[in-house]
Amino acid sequence: MADLRLALLLNAVSPAIGGVLVRGEKGTAKSTMVRALARLLPELDVLGGCRFSCAPGREYQHCPDAASHGATSSAPARLVELPVGATEDRLLGSLDLEQALTAGRTKYTPGLLAAAHRGALYVDEVNLLPDHLVDALLDAAAMGEAHVERDGVSVRHAARFLLVGTMNPEEGELRPQLLDRFGLTVEVRAPREATERVEVVRRRLAYEAAPADFAGQWAEADAALATQIAAARERLAGVRLPDAELLRIAQVCAAFDVDGLRADLVVARTAIALAAWEGLEEVTADHVRAAARLALPHRRRRDPFDAPGLDEETLEDALQDPPPSTEDEEDGPDDDGPGGGAPDPGEPEGSRSDQGDQGSQAQPQQAPAGQGQAPEGKQHGEGKPYKARLFSVPGTGQGAAGRRSPAYTRNGRVVGARRPDPSLTGLHLVATVRAAAQRGSSSVGTQDLRAPVRKGREANLVLFVVDASGSMAARQRLRAVTDAVLSLLMDAYQRRDKIGLITFRGAEAELVLPPTSSVEAGAARLKHVRTGGRTPLDAGLRRAEETLRVERLKDPSRRPLLVVVTDGRSTSGPAPAATAARLAASGVASIVVDCEQGHVRLGMAAGLAVQLRAEHVVLSDISAAGLRGAALAA
Repeated sequence: MADLRLALLLNAVSPAIGGVLVRGEKGTAKSTMVRALARLLPELDVLGGCRFSCAPGREYQHCPDAASHGATSSAPARLVELPVGATEDRLLGSLDLEQALTAGRTKYTPGLLAAAHRGALYVDEVNLLPDHLVDALLDAAAMGEAHVERDGVSVRHAARFLLVGTMNPEEGELRPQLLDRFGLTVEVRAPREATERVEVVRRRLAYEAAPADFAGQWAEADAALATQIAAARERLAGVRLPDAELLRIAQVCAAFDVDGLRADLVVARTAIALAAWEGLEEVTADHVRAAARLALPHRRRRDPFDAPGLDEETLEDALQDPPPSTEDEEDGPDDDGPGGGAPDPGEPEGSRSDQGDQGSQAQPQQAPAGQGQAPEGKQHGEGKPYKARLFSVPGTGQGAAGRRSPAYTRNGRVVGARRPDPSLTGLHLVATVRAAAQRGSSSVGTQDLRAPVRKGREANLVLFVVDASGSMAARQRLRAVTDAVLSLLMDAYQRRDKIGLITFRGAEAELVLPPTSSVEAGAARLKHVRTGGRTPLDAGLRRAEETLRVERLKDPSRRPLLVVVTDGRSTSGPAPAATAARLAASGVASIVVDCEQGHVRLGMAAGLAVQLRAEHVVLSDISAAGLRGAALAA
């Protein structure tokens, strides 16, 4: 919690840092901490009559309210909350339909991005935010402005805000593009010390008994903290970042091989803010160390299977004082010792150290831990997920927006018009005017309103059923199967699916991973799958049937995709034909990944695919080994 407190305060001192991502388990007061920040932010000077909080003397040139700007007044900095279920219209703003229909005027109603300008935008459960909202949020965060082009509205307005998000990693990871937009990240865990837990409970109960009295006890401390933030903001411009510390920042970011230069900028801004917070005039190595620990953990991940965090040994190595620069390097060293200077005219050719040590081969330098080496299990061509084929559910669904199967969604291309629901959030202007014309009226009435029908893609529930029996337990085959499932897991992550994992072996099937959005959890569970024993294929299918039935009750609009990874053998329990027929009759889209190997093949997996009415795919078509083999053959 100390790290979270520091990260929030530093962003209050210097909003240019770019916000905070708070990762942590449930019940750790993440949201409470973030909401408490709003009380501490200094008040803003705003122009009267401006719905976009323009600052006097720094008016945004495209402000829609420029004509109505009035006298300057003070207003508190706003903390705007973006709920997971918000619509795109609520985020960006939309056409004022009442004005359009009654007065014939095109008037823009601002959204949450406008309300958050010069304040903070808080997204609880940011990892569950729909992709189309994430895209709009990314555009505004990158440009510092929102550009709205929809329903006859063309508006630009300023949208510079402190972005704060909270998430529980068990429910799924964030897209890398959104991760990189957060300046700092903090991992939050509940205290394990009994005395700390007791104090938390005691204060919570005291607040519930008398909220006003409890807040009054801390009013003086809050005021002192707000004053300290304001003072640090005043000192910020005077803090000096020496070249040596700037070089140290570059060394640290290069050591962790982060993408782009945003990490360097964030570490530098954080270090400067920390020096200002401590009342110092110059950034030191300790400031760089603290800034790196907050700014780099979420930027060093290469895929969702990498654990977040920093390697402390690599960090300390990178923080060492930079080597002094030598202005005369191009002239060569001054001494004539081994490896430097001109050769001695009396020295026999080939006797110098750079040629005479041929008996001992040069040893390659070892990279520091966590630097320049692929992690265990992620070496090139071994255990690393590759891009999988796109498997989709047939037909057109109406599920949550995603990237897998065709669906009617709130975003996407317009393919038609329909009569609107009671809450009209978008207008199909051409269809609306056409309906009025067909009615023979020169004006548009409520009965003529038409909403657009949009077609995009949805996320699905991808349920893996993996054969972990003795027939699959040979090391080479198990590695290939794991490789294939990892590639499909990566595909599910990129397409924003929910995933589940069932394994079957011995006499039963086990739901190893209940359906979740955390692909990271799926990869972790896959590493610890027990193998061996007989093959209860029917038990695996029955467990899948029951899991899909329960999930259909929870989320009826999310269509499932069943992926069965097996060689088709069934050596325990009843034959799978009846269960497969029920799954096929229920309309579940299925894929059978055939893992059979050897010169003599029985084709049982292909037969199972027929019973499931599923697509039959050979393991080598989606595994890394198969991709490497195809590349070598080419």
